Amino acid sequence: MASSSVSFWMLLITVCSTDGFMQYVSEHCLFNSTELKDIEYIYSHYYNKKELIRFSSSLGEFVGYTEFGVKWAEQANKDTSELSGRKAQKETYCQHNIGIWYSNILSKSAPPTIRLYSTTPPSGHHPSMLVCSVYDFYPKNIKVSWFRDGKEVTSDVTSTEEMEDGDWYYQIHSHLEYTPRSGEKISCVVEHASLKEPLRTDWDPSMPESERNKIAIGASGLVLGLVLSLAGFIYYKRKARGRTLVPTTN
Repeated sequence: MASSSVSFWMLLITVCSTDGFMQYVSEHCLFNSTELKDIEYIYSHYYNKKELIRFSSSLGEFVGYTEFGVKWAEQANKDTSELSGRKAQKETYCQHNIGIWYSNILSKSAPPTIRLYSTTPPSGHHPSMLVCSVYDFYPKNIKVSWFRDGKEVTSDVTSTEEMEDGDWYYQIHSHLEYTPRSGEKISCVVEHASLKEPLRTDWDPSMPESERNKIAIGASGLVLGLVLSLAGFIYYKRKARGRTLVPTTN
């Protein structure tokens, strides 16, 4: 499995309602595997969004970040009982829960869904651009490639980074600027841990049926509007012809 850096937080928040000050502590675990050597436990204490003091299992002691925090850290580092308790959290809290997270979450994968479509290129180098949008995949690592008539294309290709959706899933978008050729075959190929083999999506330059329907509906509406306008105009002219003008006398 590819290495990953994951942070899980446990927050304890205390709010003082009289003057609006807020303080809270956080405990989180950074890890690349379930091995104890690949785990870091971090404890921090905040006051009004400022970190006062932090304990890191990598350092094995407290560090202060404000004048008060420095004095607090000096006192905490003299407390062997406090230090021992914090050091033990790396195994009792982090390693214990990381095993659960790996078995229930991190070992799972979700296959991507792909949408391939054409759009107007931002530059004038080529008249056409294809976009390969890949959605709802997990884990993060993924490879998106373009092939033209069986050969991989690397020039005029730009891609975004893998973007978090906020729900454990990711998305990525790759763009290919090109000049169309008759009879060619362009494909977007996606490789991901959830797939047994690369997922290939071929570009169909013909207009999708949904787009044809939209154009047909729009054209029908336009014709109907013209017919109604013409009918209204003819009716108005006929009514105008049938009117009798009555002369006025002074």
